[in-house]
Amino acid sequence: MQNLDGTIVMTALPSMARSLGVNPVHMSSAITSYLVALTVFIPVSGWVADRFGAKRVFMSAIALFTLASALCAVSHGFAELIAARILQGVGGAMMVPVGRLILFRRVRREELLSATTWLTMPALIGPVLGPPLGGFLTDTLSWQSIFWINVPIGLLGLLLSWRLIPPSTAARPPAPDLPGMTLVGLALGALMLGVETVARDVLPHGMPELFIGLGILFSWLTVRHCRRTANPAIQFDLLKIPSFHASTVAGSLFRAGSGALPFLVALTLQVGFGFSATASGMVSLAGALGSFCMRPMTAYALSWFSVRTILILGSVSFSLILLVCAAFSASWPVSAIFLVLLIGGLSRSLSFASMGALAFADIPPDMLSGATSFQGTAQQLMKAVGVAIAAGSIQTTMLLSGRSAATHTDFVCAFVVTALVVIASWPMFATLPPTAGAGISQGKMRRQ
Repeated sequence: MQNLDGTIVMTALPSMARSLGVNPVHMSSAITSYLVALTVFIPVSGWVADRFGAKRVFMSAIALFTLASALCAVSHGFAELIAARILQGVGGAMMVPVGRLILFRRVRREELLSATTWLTMPALIGPVLGPPLGGFLTDTLSWQSIFWINVPIGLLGLLLSWRLIPPSTAARPPAPDLPGMTLVGLALGALMLGVETVARDVLPHGMPELFIGLGILFSWLTVRHCRRTANPAIQFDLLKIPSFHASTVAGSLFRAGSGALPFLVALTLQVGFGFSATASGMVSLAGALGSFCMRPMTAYALSWFSVRTILILGSVSFSLILLVCAAFSASWPVSAIFLVLLIGGLSRSLSFASMGALAFADIPPDMLSGATSFQGTAQQLMKAVGVAIAAGSIQTTMLLSGRSAATHTDFVCAFVVTALVVIASWPMFATLPPTAGAGISQGKMRRQ
């Protein structure tokens, strides 16, 4: 449901912008507001699951996400939509990380890769269905219908969770780090507000830059506070574990590109080339289809190549895919665009599966809740950052050229900037030892 929501919204953005009277580029706020809310509340998800029971929290999160989806559907203005998306993000923050925690507490190290694959394969149905379904619903009914689709899925999720997930007992974990969580929220909120409003004339002159500065200040205070607190909101000590450090820090740059790609593809096809929402959705599903097809083959790939090799090749190949996307033009055959996005999906899926398993390969059991929250925070934050970077790049080139509407040239520049962000992950992946992540797959490494 969460993955379906993320991809289905991308396809509907231009239509939503026309209906709400907003510049299509500014609709990035409908994505980043949701992702920032996810990021702000994910750090507390592990504590809430321990305190009130993982199953109870998981079901409550599904209910909240479903309710917020309905509120998005009945929104009549941009501000109402943003508020509902924030509420949706709060539900999502407790939904996916807690579900992952329920799984990881019950599997052994050698089962991590297999468990991760089983966890993500059903979830990948969302991105596969999202683009074509979003385009069809938007063109046939309205953009509001893309949110109503979550209601029956959410009700089914509640029923299955109640029937299938074993009961989990509540515990008495240490008191949550409320000052740390407050600092995290202030840092992320200020940063994203500043980045989202730069060069848009939404706030008074100088205010976006002020918010960015405050965000940097609060970020420094967050790190300083968490390093001095016994039970911090974010356990930065986890970064001392090499496998977790690489999968989180370098992986964040990779995920930023992954977050920006569907946003840029939807705008390029619909605003740049004049595709309908339906046609755009049919082309955009290629990336998700590639991801879906690759996941079952991940264990086989890891039995032949090391995690380090896969991550290095993934970083380079994804950067090249983004540069090829920058070369898209209206004269390209639709089949060629589809093929490029399909190959990109295959490459990203293998890297994501490897990063996901590597992150938890060396985590002690008593740090698992903190690691789950940290990973979830980093993943969602960098998706938002990726969208913000892409939107900011488009806005900057529009401002420098004196245009009030985005053109294909602006999208090209954004693809190139995103490619540079992704390739920056390569040196960090290259520092991993060849044996990093050994044992996460049940197969043996046959060659490094």
